[in-house]
Amino acid sequence: MLLEYDGSEFGGWARQDGQRTVQEEVEKAFSTILREEVALIVAGRTDRGVHAWGQVCSYEHEAVDPLRLNALLPRDVAVLDCNPAPAGFSARHDAISRTYCYRVLHRRARSVWHDKRALWHGWELDVDVLRDCARALPGVHDFTAFTPTDTYHTRFDRTVLAAEWRREGDLLEFWITADTFMRQMNRILVGTMLEVAGGRRSLQDFVALLDGAPRSEAGGTAPPHGLALAAVGYP
Repeated sequence: MLLEYDGSEFGGWARQDGQRTVQEEVEKAFSTILREEVALIVAGRTDRGVHAWGQVCSYEHEAVDPLRLNALLPRDVAVLDCNPAPAGFSARHDAISRTYCYRVLHRRARSVWHDKRALWHGWELDVDVLRDCARALPGVHDFTAFTPTDTYHTRFDRTVLAAEWRREGDLLEFWITADTFMRQMNRILVGTMLEVAGGRRSLQDFVALLDGAPRSEAGGTAPPHGLALAAVGYP
């Protein structure tokens, strides 16, 4: 099943601090239609405030028409497609890559339309330096510096398959594809790259962080509302 959602009013994919979650909204719609409990397996568990354009879920039951599901879902969640999968398919464990996009509105004036979809950055940025940072990311690196110190992760190496900054008018978009991601990894990468592009640290400093530097040496964590899970890759 493929779905999208606006994470602005959600406490993440799964329960956090008692806030409503995407998981409970979608499972409730399935239970209403199928008249039994349905447990979803998700490709990527997004944090509170993070959006999704291409989230993938799997469950053990028949496919359900998206029209029926969307009639029961709130306006900030939509099922895009729902099809049968091979026996034993897991949206999480069968995935070989995830792609995220982080949007930055780079202009002096804030925007009403992008307020919940992009980080507003009104200060000077060297976009060429942002692109240099992105070019350093593909390959296998130790991303210890880019996840909170208090973490459940035991492996900090990740394989980045592609990374780039794109510009569409006033919008800067950071696109990154990797085998898996650690908690807040993309947001800390963006926060650190913005510091480099703003002249607060050097490109060499950024590259050195990819060798397992401690979290304290990286930059701040960009807010969640600029981030979206864009796609999930399968064999």
